[in-house]
Amino acid sequence: MPTPSSAGSPLSSAPLGNEVRAAFDHRLDPNAPDHLRSLPEAHRTIDVSHSAVGGRPWWRRMLGFAGPGFMVSVGYMDPGNWGTDLAGGSKFGYALLWVILASNLMAIFLQTLCARLGVVTGRDLAQCCRDYYKKPTAFALWILCEIAIIACDLAEVVGAAVALNLLFDIPLVWGVLITGFDVLLLLMLINFGFRKLEAIVLAMVSTIALCFAFNIYLSKPDVSAIMGGALVPSMPNTEALLVSLGILGATVMPHNLYLHSSIVQTRRHGLDDAGKREAIKYNTIDTVVALGSAFFVNAAILVLAAAVFHKQGIVVEELGQAHELLKPALGGAAATCFAVALLCSGQSSTITGTLAGQIVMEGFLRIRIKPWLRRLITRCLAIIPALIVISASGGKNTVQLLVISQVVLSMQLPFAIFPLMTVTSSKERMGGFANPLWAKGVGYTICAVIAGLNAYLLYDTIGPIWLGAIIAAMLAFAGWVHFIYKPSPDPVPAPPTSD
Repeated sequence: MPTPSSAGSPLSSAPLGNEVRAAFDHRLDPNAPDHLRSLPEAHRTIDVSHSAVGGRPWWRRMLGFAGPGFMVSVGYMDPGNWGTDLAGGSKFGYALLWVILASNLMAIFLQTLCARLGVVTGRDLAQCCRDYYKKPTAFALWILCEIAIIACDLAEVVGAAVALNLLFDIPLVWGVLITGFDVLLLLMLINFGFRKLEAIVLAMVSTIALCFAFNIYLSKPDVSAIMGGALVPSMPNTEALLVSLGILGATVMPHNLYLHSSIVQTRRHGLDDAGKREAIKYNTIDTVVALGSAFFVNAAILVLAAAVFHKQGIVVEELGQAHELLKPALGGAAATCFAVALLCSGQSSTITGTLAGQIVMEGFLRIRIKPWLRRLITRCLAIIPALIVISASGGKNTVQLLVISQVVLSMQLPFAIFPLMTVTSSKERMGGFANPLWAKGVGYTICAVIAGLNAYLLYDTIGPIWLGAIIAAMLAFAGWVHFIYKPSPDPVPAPPTSD
């Protein structure tokens, strides 16, 4: 687990700490230069201050803050979730519904911490990691986060490409290219206001929900079995553990933590304690409502697989296979709804994934280049692996591919949630908004459970020798950073000469 650098801490008494402290204070200034802002093209562009909405009813003020939670919720119903849920439902029926519920509760807790972090500090999680940790640690966290984003984007791009193939018979390779680059056009909507982008994403999320509501109605699932699967924990076998970790990685997504801590800063709320408390309250409501809704969509995928495929003893290995099997089981309309929902899922999650990639690259590296070029770079990081995988596999075993990509996400998750807990628990950094004792207990318990499950899966997969080697390498790296590495002065960079 990374440890904060005393020399790089923004509130250190050392000269370097004073320089970073000045940058921290500057970022809370609404007139701060772009190179100190998170997602600068949308930073504080939506006015929700008392001067703008002070006389309106509470629900109108809440709607002003609504949006970031639904942007984040996209990650909880992306094609990666489809892969794990279809595998879980078709193989184990309703038995793993409790995993989706537990993962969703963890996600709600962690995402509310991200919103709190962004509102209170005026920076995103990537910026916090760069400022609070020594350079080698921050660089390692960036590499791990990029791996997670590539794994996530791989699932999203492949899912959307499969949907285009099902709906319009477009070859998968062309589907990957179309999905990869049309999102850049959608992201141009930021130039017309972040609300426009939120509206597009919300429309896609609503379409996904309606499609699955229709299919669930047709499939007539066993309600008592659903309640049993959701409330009674069970783990049929080791393969179920693999799928469960995939569900966990698909639900509590590392890049969503970085994304949420940034996009809450699109709201121009008051910067005093009262303004921050109001922003935290309404962002918490937004997060709970949005992710609560995402839970029902996520669970609906598994329920549909259990009701239609598991009942017939069919194990789904391909997204296209699920589409074809729905036709005789529920009718052509159900199969079309499945494909339309998959396309909306892939497109919407690709939008948020690209934004997360931009936020991570800016926050960790402070690369000051034009936003469209940053997004093009992050798109290529996803498209190239997707093209390689599609070409190598011929588009086969898409469900297994999605499950593996989500397990990779689960493996990267501790490297995002431990820093999140460290930062949000610090009174030096969060002041009176730091995590109370109960939140620390819950948060670090979540961290320990996820890290423990990942360690168990690695032990079962690669054996004790390789697992011991990995742990030894991590401990050696941590020891080198803590005891040997000597940081050089890292002054706050000058504003860019051009954007």
